[in-house]
Amino acid sequence: VSAVFPLFEDKLRTAGLFPLTATGISVFQINVGKLCNQTCRHCHVEAGPDRKERMTRETAELCMDALAKTSIPTVDITGGAPELNANFRYLVERSRELGRRVMDRSNLTVLLLPSQAGLAEFLATHQVEIVASLPYFLEQQTDAQRGAGVFSKSIEAIRMLNALGYGTPDSGLMLNFVFNPAGAFLPPAQHAIEADFRR
Repeated sequence: VSAVFPLFEDKLRTAGLFPLTATGISVFQINVGKLCNQTCRHCHVEAGPDRKERMTRETAELCMDALAKTSIPTVDITGGAPELNANFRYLVERSRELGRRVMDRSNLTVLLLPSQAGLAEFLATHQVEIVASLPYFLEQQTDAQRGAGVFSKSIEAIRMLNALGYGTPDSGLMLNFVFNPAGAFLPPAQHAIEADFRR
């Protein structure tokens, strides 16, 4: 069997990588729970407005204590809509105090909620990189996955972020989009879909 299917260790030796050892951790991802202002067909964690799973302040503080003992450069905050967690701003502020790059995995429409007034400005002030989930660059497909009106709200939020400098050259404010396919298929090549999103 090993002649046909060489052992993993043999492949590592051939590549000069045996024994396999960790080279470090580059991202500290914090999932703050499943509360979200949307209910999306493609959501693998089934987040939504009625979900009760939420990170407590105690756990948030433990995360920051753990981070402080490392040199991990990036903190990636995710969840349902991570901004809805009561500890989101604390996590951002503390991570930045520790000198870490912070990423927020946002659904964009959360920025328009009355309860989140000033959130976009907060993100810009703390130079938070936004990884925005946008199912598609066309209204019909986005609304089919996320609900009527979500596409137009997402565009409104993007324009709000653009006005603060997100996605503009030399601002230092990063805005990235994540394509969310629905169904059992892979997305197209990144360069192709990126051109469509930019257009």
